[in-house]
Amino acid sequence: MLDDLPRGTLFIEDLEVGVQRHLSKVISDADIEMFAGLSTDHNPVHLDEEYAAGTMFKGRIAHGMLTAGLISAVIGEQLPGHGTVYLSQSLKFLAPVRPGDLVYAEVMVTEIDREKNRVKMACHCAVDGKKVLVGEASVLAPSRARG
Repeated sequence: MLDDLPRGTLFIEDLEVGVQRHLSKVISDADIEMFAGLSTDHNPVHLDEEYAAGTMFKGRIAHGMLTAGLISAVIGEQLPGHGTVYLSQSLKFLAPVRPGDLVYAEVMVTEIDREKNRVKMACHCAVDGKKVLVGEASVLAPSRARG
């Protein structure tokens, strides 16, 4: 279940470096199965416990892009929020996420170009306080002045 944090829009005029937002979500078997269906990535390391037990992970793991999708949720729903358009996203996967893990996803504004409505943000996901994903996003933020 997602945290009950405010959703909506922070316009570029309201943003400051250091502003951050987050959400938390337990990754379920159903999430992994739905992501496999949507993405068509049916790698058995995600879906087959017997197969995954024989890998370096010693069990099933969630798709990395499923975890990264939580970053997208923070950006699209909270910071900057509705009307935001992705320009780029870098990701580095540090550790696996397993079914049942509570993932904490956080985004923090690091740079603002108000003239071009561009915002850079540091992003990370963590499980039990350990970072499992780090990256940087660049987006076009909504503006009151430019609609």
